[in-house]
Amino acid sequence: MSLIEVKNLSVKIGQKQVLKHINLSAEEGSVTAFVGPSGSGKTTLLRTLNLLQLPSEGSVKVGEITANAGDLHKKTIRDLRQNSAMVFQQFNLFKNMTVKDNVAKPLIFNGLANKKEAEETALNVLEQVGLSGVAEQYPVTLSGGQQQRVSIVRAVAVHPRVILLDEPTSALDPELVESVLRTIANLASKHVTMILVTHEMEFARQIADRAVFIEDGAILDQGPADDLLSGTRPGRISSFVNSLSHPTIRKEA
Repeated sequence: MSLIEVKNLSVKIGQKQVLKHINLSAEEGSVTAFVGPSGSGKTTLLRTLNLLQLPSEGSVKVGEITANAGDLHKKTIRDLRQNSAMVFQQFNLFKNMTVKDNVAKPLIFNGLANKKEAEETALNVLEQVGLSGVAEQYPVTLSGGQQQRVSIVRAVAVHPRVILLDEPTSALDPELVESVLRTIANLASKHVTMILVTHEMEFARQIADRAVFIEDGAILDQGPADDLLSGTRPGRISSFVNSLSHPTIRKEA
């Protein structure tokens, strides 16, 4: 059974139809890449999976929780969101908290651990990605790449069923991108379920199991990432893939 199922999903914001009749699924332990031109609806679809954007039609299922458009209760929204964690383009770290507290506080707030347990978990996950040395620093002292890695670690620490990443490298200078991509690749190698909006085509082809190409609010095609993002298929998708640069990251064992 799929961990995530989206059926006949549409989103209308004001008078604009942003998403049109989306159908897709994602298996537990898999990585799915949402790709396509800017303004195509990729981020809106990602946000709808977490009900940060409410659907106008259709349904979203994450784990055992199903949210149906037109019948959305606060409990349903809360329960579905507990199955996922978002990583945004901007890092959204608490500026007045240390790195350790940025990771630990969500565990305490969500009742997943007491203060001591949360801090131990925070230090453990920071060490796993080579950030234990900055645990007592504040976000302002970190590079953009380090801040984004902290935001990813914060998402991982709460053990969500799926991590949703919205163009996690788009706000970074080019020289800082690789460390973030390597962190994501390491999670993929551990079969952490992720859905990733990205313009890093070669990276997505390497780490994703499936790719979903979205254009004008609709799915143009979806399938194995290695095939869909190879750049060798004739037509619109390959012309888009080949128009973008190809940063490469080797998946860690």
